[in-house]
Amino acid sequence: MQRELKRLKTYLGRVYRDVARKVAADEGLALRFARLLGQTERLLVQERTSESKLYSLHAPEVVCIAKGKAHRPYEFGSKLAVAVTNWEGFVLASKSLEGNPKDGHMLSSTVEQVGALNGVEPDRIDVDQCYRGNDYAHKERVFITRQRRGLTPTIKRELRRRSAIEPMIGHVKQDGRLGRNHLLGATGDTVNALLVAAGHNLQLILTWLRLFLSPGSWQP
Repeated sequence: MQRELKRLKTYLGRVYRDVARKVAADEGLALRFARLLGQTERLLVQERTSESKLYSLHAPEVVCIAKGKAHRPYEFGSKLAVAVTNWEGFVLASKSLEGNPKDGHMLSSTVEQVGALNGVEPDRIDVDQCYRGNDYAHKERVFITRQRRGLTPTIKRELRRRSAIEPMIGHVKQDGRLGRNHLLGATGDTVNALLVAAGHNLQLILTWLRLFLSPGSWQP
């Protein structure tokens, strides 16, 4: 494998240098090939332990996300922050983030989107343990799983509901086709995340309407 990788890099280096020499004399061609040549140079110099590696030429914003699961240790794409209501399961925010930030560093921007889309900031925020050391200004509103201090019976009950977000994210991935984005670039990731969240909310609303308005849904 190492021998074939070295051979492929040799081929790529030859083509890169040949194209760079031929377009150097023409300013228009140099500008046209600048982005592709820059990505190729980045691909040639990166190593296994390099940071900010290039995984895809047609989607350079793709990052490697460690999942820590036996059947799927890594995923390649963009990281998504999702905020849902505690009981109903409506998506309040769906934000695509550039790079691979830590979970705790996503909380402030996610809550900011909740306020921008809904006009109201949440009174309490229930998060997983990976959100320890988060960047949110109002620490008193954040309650972390397995927290023991400062909990009322209502907050304890809400924290037990926090695990329900995992199947919701699974539904968003499968039913909303979030696992494969066909829109281009980081802007396409942002638009796709918002469209999937809107579709999920509409599906919940239709389910509730079907439950309460369908004949025979209520029995005496």
